[in-house]
Amino acid sequence: MTVKHLSVEYDKVNERGTFSPGDTLSGKVTVVTSKEIKVQSLVVKAKGKAKVSWCEQEGQATVIHSNKKKYFNFEHIILQDKKKGDGSEIISPGRNVYPFNFVIPDTDMPSSYKGRWGTITYSLRAQLTQSVWLVQKTKTEFPFLTKSEFPFASKSEMIIIGLKEQQHATRITFYGSGRITMNVTSEKMGLKQGEAMGISVEVINGSARTVTPKFYLCEKQTFVAQSKRMVHTNDIFCGTGDSVPAETSRTVTKILSIPPQLPPTFFNCCMMKLEYRLKVTLAAPLIRDPEIKLPLVILLGSPKPLQQKPKRSIWFRKLPG
Repeated sequence: MTVKHLSVEYDKVNERGTFSPGDTLSGKVTVVTSKEIKVQSLVVKAKGKAKVSWCEQEGQATVIHSNKKKYFNFEHIILQDKKKGDGSEIISPGRNVYPFNFVIPDTDMPSSYKGRWGTITYSLRAQLTQSVWLVQKTKTEFPFLTKSEFPFASKSEMIIIGLKEQQHATRITFYGSGRITMNVTSEKMGLKQGEAMGISVEVINGSARTVTPKFYLCEKQTFVAQSKRMVHTNDIFCGTGDSVPAETSRTVTKILSIPPQLPPTFFNCCMMKLEYRLKVTLAAPLIRDPEIKLPLVILLGSPKPLQQKPKRSIWFRKLPG
């Protein structure tokens, strides 16, 4: 092969290495050849798109539901022959570097995301065409972050205001002649990636069984295509609290930490959305576990400084109970 190497790279604009609407995306295409070659064209493209796809069995037939949306699709011609197909452009032997830049549209677009049946991707593609039968391609994806501070709110101020409000729910369950009351309180509804908060669970166990609180972070992915909807859920186990013996009461406090790599909540894509819930269950032998779910919004966290000393402890406001 005459062309030994073809790559496309981008320059970082911040410490996250991410891009947002209105940013300039610049980089270079590198071509390494063993000798001089004639080419028809060398182009680089920048694309942003969302795509969903899944299969369903309807009777004896398998039906594919899919949809896609383009946010932008730009092309920058680096080299192109003067007459189509004559291969009049020349690339010298050795290493050749070609710069490029694009301005990302300053419009509301969702962040990069990869879910169970859908993806939101932003990419750079370079294509070197020597002839109809000799085409080489390369691709790289770049991380993209929406400019919207609240990509889940759908312009609802009530949701934004509720992010800092305390959440509370009660569940009463009867087992035989006994009654179990569970009161769950969380500090707030909105948490940033990597942030932690306290959860208080008051259990009044009037039954003859020992019960144990268990904590989960519930993820819900929703995909839409051709008026059809597909939902994927995933429960992330966060640990257990102290057991509450029969005929006793106890308040259990748990610190929930949001994994820093967990994708933030978003609604600003017409084909998919991502939601979370905080779930607390009471595990007991031979009975169905009662549960309480509280709304939880995961916000984009702040980038970590290059040098940061680890915190020795996490402090949070004392909860009732």
